[in-house]
Formats: sequence, structure tokens, C-alpha cells
Amino acid sequence: MEHPLTPFRPEDHAVWNPLKMGKATLYQSDRLLVGLNAFEPGQEHKLHAHAGMDKIYHVLSGCGLFLLEGREEPMEAGMMLIAPEDVPHGIRNTGTGRLLVLAVLAPAP
Repeated sequence: MEHPLTPFRPEDHAVWNPLKMGKATLYQSDRLLVGLNAFEPGQEHKLHAHAGMDKIYHVLSGCGLFLLEGREEPMEAGMMLIAPEDVPHGIRNTGTGRLLVLAVLAPAP
């Protein structure tokens, strides 16, 4: 990974896995984790929650659904979801192409 003060394109670090969601850590400190979640069509990150951590999802490319407790919300490139601690959330790629989502967690796990 580049030095934190060097601009870069997150998509250049995507990990695509035909069997499950791909994950890449772009930056991690004691306070913050910045990662990349890569979904092939049909893949998902099931509904889950984080104790003591807030999470931000920012959709970089593709489309799908944000999974929330009791509902699903459409997502597309440019959209963001903020999941405060203990709030269940997830993602499903319902599109025909790849879905790439930036994930930010604070504090870092």
C-alpha cells in the first residue's frame, strides 16, 4: 500500500473472488480502518452489526442493495450509508456487473 499521504485510486486495490466477497485493507491505525469490499454478481455480505464501532459504506461502482433490519434499500455508485454501532447492515450485489464499496470503520477493529 502507498504511503497514506500519497493519492491513489481505491479500485486499483480491489480483490475479486468468484467464491465470496473480496476484501482489501487500504489503511489501518488504532483509530480507523479503511477497506474495500468487492462483490461479484450475486454475492453478499449478510446482515451483521459491530459493537462499539461505526461504519460508513460509500459505493464506488456498481449497484445492489443495502441490507437493513426489516428492509432493503437500492444502492448505486455515489451513494453512502452510515451504520452506527449495533445497527444491523449488509450488502447484496443484485446487478449484472461488479460492485465495489469503500468501507470505513471507527474505531478500527
